[in-house]
Amino acid sequence: MIHTLARACLLALVATPLIAQRPDPVRRYVDAHQAEIVRELVDFLRIPNVSSDTANLRLNARALVGMMERRGIQTRVLETGGPPMVFGELSAPGASTTLLFYAHYDGQPVDPSKWIGHRPFEPVLRTGAVERGAQTIPFPARGPYNPEWRIYARSASDDKSPIVALLAALDALRAAGQRPSVNLKFLFEGDEEVGSPHLETVVRRHRDLLRSDLVIMTDGPQHPSNRPTLVFGARGITTAQITVYGPDRPLHSGHYGNWAPNPAMELARLLASMKDAQGRVTIPGWYDDVVPLSAEERAAIAAVPDEQPGDFGFAEPEGGPGSRRLERIALPSLNIRGLQAAYVGAEARTLVPAQAVAELDLRLVPAVQPDRQITRLIAHVRSQGFHVVEADPDSATRARHPRMARVSAREGGYAGIRTPFNHPIACQVTEAVRRSSDKPPVLLPTMGGSIPAAWFPDVLGTQVILLPLVNSDNNQHAENENLRLGNLFEGIRTLAAVMRMQTR
Repeated sequence: MIHTLARACLLALVATPLIAQRPDPVRRYVDAHQAEIVRELVDFLRIPNVSSDTANLRLNARALVGMMERRGIQTRVLETGGPPMVFGELSAPGASTTLLFYAHYDGQPVDPSKWIGHRPFEPVLRTGAVERGAQTIPFPARGPYNPEWRIYARSASDDKSPIVALLAALDALRAAGQRPSVNLKFLFEGDEEVGSPHLETVVRRHRDLLRSDLVIMTDGPQHPSNRPTLVFGARGITTAQITVYGPDRPLHSGHYGNWAPNPAMELARLLASMKDAQGRVTIPGWYDDVVPLSAEERAAIAAVPDEQPGDFGFAEPEGGPGSRRLERIALPSLNIRGLQAAYVGAEARTLVPAQAVAELDLRLVPAVQPDRQITRLIAHVRSQGFHVVEADPDSATRARHPRMARVSAREGGYAGIRTPFNHPIACQVTEAVRRSSDKPPVLLPTMGGSIPAAWFPDVLGTQVILLPLVNSDNNQHAENENLRLGNLFEGIRTLAAVMRMQTR
């Protein structure tokens, strides 16, 4: 039987939204101040924020402090040894519930040559998606802004716009003569895009400061239906590099091919041994620690329309016809994210390569630990007949072992999380989202992407949900990243409703 609280959350999938009949003052504020909200976001986007750019990341943090202090948020900078984190707190008199909102202000690297018509940190406004022929237009000095217009810039969607939406939600509540019904805390991170190497330390060092009843992460895209979306989990991640060695230097493929071992071929065989034709990882123990989806979580997945392979340019998904994406992302994965061996295209040469390299990302789900998956990966490489080395082999090692590979695990992996659908505060958030929108929300057990959320339940004992706000076709991490403005304005109203949620 579905737990009563979980049933209440699931009702949000089908119930008629409870929009108040009287005019909504928050909506009125957002509609009247669209130009100001967009201007603040554009100014923020102009500050470069690539994770390796230390000087500009500090400028971002300084800008954030100013933006928060203007709203009366008690703000402090938490030094990490890397990019600082920015913490803020806003108390609500008499409130017994505290929400901690998390977002990050750093962004992915950029290749300006691949951005269409502008540089990544020079935001432009377009009438829609550039792939569909949208035109570039000036930013109007006043509204209204068409909700289909889009801002193009690095971090327009991931993850600066949710930060601006949080702050604008406070503005809207104040303008409406309303106060948050809960205590609010904010944590804005500066190196999420490189694996959040300092987050665990910060959470442990500042556990009392960060103590809350629920962490809400405003990261990631909404469901493709563009309905309000709540996600109760996220996958963790770790990465690895596999290098397979051949001759100690590249050799002429005519003179030495069919005689000298080809490391690219050996690597191809090794990688092919790791997954079957249905996309199931064949490495022993890969799925041993997986916590199965609950009946409530399966019901939530069944209530959501699934994406179609044809929308993404392929005929059939891994797992065969009818395989659902939302079920597949509830499992740990093994993805080949890059391959390298000698040369291709115009640079191709008739050579036997000296080595071949594969970059892997391993997505994790709750209870599946990064180090354990790496151990299983290394054991599988050995089982395929490879001598595993910890550094490039010397001549003596090459002479003893016909097949050699090095497996290098990256630093900074973290586990996945999943919050139960019957978590009482999460249900109150779900109800607030439902009441704020004219569209019923989508509830998902997990998202496919990875977010450094595990330290909050592990260290603080605080569960985490995600409240993504941006459009699903935002080109996150890629060139021409964008934000649909309707998502920004709707997101402000959603966040204001959560800040004013009914507590019990």
